[in-house]
Amino acid sequence: MNSKYDIIIVGAGAAGFFTAINIVEKNPKLKVAILERGKEVLTKVRISGGGRCNVTHACFIPNDLVKFYPRGEKELRGPLHQFCSGDTIEWFEKHGVELKIEDDGRMFPISDSSQTIIDCFTNATKKLGIDILTNQSVQSIFKAEDYWKVETNSETFACQKLVMTTGSNPKIWEMLSEIGHTIIEAVPSLFTFNIKDNRIKDLMGLSAFASVKVKNTKLESSGPLLITHWGMSGPGILRLSAWGARILADKNYQFILEVNWLNDLTFEETLEKLKELKLEHSKKAVSKKSPFDFPNRLWESLVLASEISEETKWADLSKNQLHNLANQLTNGQFQVNGKSTFKEEFVTAGGIDLKEINFKTMESKLHENLFFAGEIVNIDAITGGFNFQNAWTGGFIVAEAITSK
Repeated sequence: MNSKYDIIIVGAGAAGFFTAINIVEKNPKLKVAILERGKEVLTKVRISGGGRCNVTHACFIPNDLVKFYPRGEKELRGPLHQFCSGDTIEWFEKHGVELKIEDDGRMFPISDSSQTIIDCFTNATKKLGIDILTNQSVQSIFKAEDYWKVETNSETFACQKLVMTTGSNPKIWEMLSEIGHTIIEAVPSLFTFNIKDNRIKDLMGLSAFASVKVKNTKLESSGPLLITHWGMSGPGILRLSAWGARILADKNYQFILEVNWLNDLTFEETLEKLKELKLEHSKKAVSKKSPFDFPNRLWESLVLASEISEETKWADLSKNQLHNLANQLTNGQFQVNGKSTFKEEFVTAGGIDLKEINFKTMESKLHENLFFAGEIVNIDAITGGFNFQNAWTGGFIVAEAITSK
């Protein structure tokens, strides 16, 4: 069977559906199909945000929003001026889905269920007559003179315009490299650090606002740091993993993490503060209560790591012990051996080289009528709804470009 369409979209995820719906809403005459290799559609949407679907982030100024993208910051500036998070909210409202803002800026459907987003998309595609073809694993793409030929495991399709929204799919990247595109090798982007260290061994679940650095690099970040049973996690660590995705992969995830548990206090300032505490609390045991704004158990652990016994009183601290403690507090060195990734929040850095895409249209600079949206390109963000926003923005721009040609 030879199926002819005006537009074929490969990949039935967030970017694929959003692109298809926007194309047909702008021009109902166009015949559009979405090809999906799996049995199910929108699987990542379903599990994202703990099953609630973190649709976007309440950051409405494009120049601020781009700062959440370790890869794509410069390139997304223009696209986000065309379709930003405010436009996302409006689009979903028009399609019957109201979103709400949580304290940390993340936005979810008021139903708190990703099913709401899935229903919104599947109902729209039905209403608009968009064909959703599952179990269609693309085997090859071929540019004929004035159309694209797409071969799947069971059929051959022809289309005028081809949109690739396959996310981090290595097989598709390989096909695109065969037609001349440069693929930046994929490496994990959001991951936690595996650390075995006596200082944090029994402190699972504790968190502190800390600044973290990868030793001998420019990589640094700050934010809540969470101690887990396998090491360290939390927004500060995840941010570091995203911006350091490439560097940390090159290090094979073996490096020294420098932690300042007091966030912005320097070694010198901390030493002064400890000297004051020595005078103020001279008769009290050092380990008993944290004089800083973080958990007592963590304080106790760092005191012991500074070679200060549990009973030692402030008055009895030697100069050496004060130095040790200031060092543990502001420059704790932790050996990282490996990483752990979240299955549902799995994001990769890598994809089609951004230099080969026209960001006014999301069209390939190498092949006319070949478009991209979503994570297939070398753009990724930290968690918080930003990766989805990239999908919506890319999909909207592809739809604009295709329907205005």
